[in-house]
Amino acid sequence: MKLLISRTAQAVAAVALSVVSLGAMAQAASTGSGQAWPARQPIKFVAVFPPGGSVDQVARILAQPLSQQLGQNIVVENKGGASGSIGAAAVAAAPADGYTFAVVFDTHGVNPALIPSLPFDSKKDLPPVILVGTSPMVLATYAGSEYKTFADVVAAAKAKKNVSYGSIGSGSLGHVAMTLLGKNGGIDWTHIPYKGGGPLMNDAVAGHVPLSIGSVFVTKPHIDSKRMRPLAVTTSARARELPDVPTLAESGYPGFEAPAWWAVLAPAKTPPEILKRMNEELNKTLKNPEIAKKLEAQGIDVLGGTPEAARGFIEKQMDIWAKVVRDNGIKAD
Repeated sequence: MKLLISRTAQAVAAVALSVVSLGAMAQAASTGSGQAWPARQPIKFVAVFPPGGSVDQVARILAQPLSQQLGQNIVVENKGGASGSIGAAAVAAAPADGYTFAVVFDTHGVNPALIPSLPFDSKKDLPPVILVGTSPMVLATYAGSEYKTFADVVAAAKAKKNVSYGSIGSGSLGHVAMTLLGKNGGIDWTHIPYKGGGPLMNDAVAGHVPLSIGSVFVTKPHIDSKRMRPLAVTTSARARELPDVPTLAESGYPGFEAPAWWAVLAPAKTPPEILKRMNEELNKTLKNPEIAKKLEAQGIDVLGGTPEAARGFIEKQMDIWAKVVRDNGIKAD
């Protein structure tokens, strides 16, 4: 496992080093030009996961109206790998001139503890611009399962039956959330890691894994088709899309909360006036009813707000999950 983590760190470091020299040159040229931001050059949104997933969707939903507001092109570039840390490393090493931003997922809050040799400081080198929104994760089972409620799952686990669940991978938010829930509730279950939401849902629907923990984005279509049964959600309030499904807090675990989330970040030393303008424009975008509707269709509860509010939320997530990772010896895939 140490070898796997080493290879992950090497891959992240290679990406960061490859953009440092070019980034420094570009930044020097930009800061010396005297042009007001934004100038007539593309702004890059680096989606830190491959095409097709929720991070990619969020980046593309935001890019079009934001491009119109700023009067210039916004390019979405997918740079996936190592749970989003390769793309994040590229942005951390990019010029701090307002033309490169990262669109990240909740893995950004777990990676600092999971990949200790990251070539950047997640709190210092990637200041938040805005918290786009949050979403519940859904604990679900297949339609023919014996589990009708979350209480049935707890009873089976405490009766020493072999209860297993699948997540999108070791160290994912679903994995660390279920680890914390198990520890708090004295529940012994087995984690089965998958390489993404698609493979997880394929096995979950077929009943090859008794339980799954995944975002509303990947789970709800199978709930709507009656092939899966939701048991609980991980946010403090019930999901807008699943109003009849109780929270884990309602299910006997008060205070439990593990939201999925999406945010836009910038390289460190990006001028404050640029961060302020981008935050204002993104807030305007998120208040557009058409854009909010598109994001809500992805299962996202739109938030927005100030960079300071985003920083407080993200750093709290980092601190919570770092303790879970350390206390339970969780390792990366």
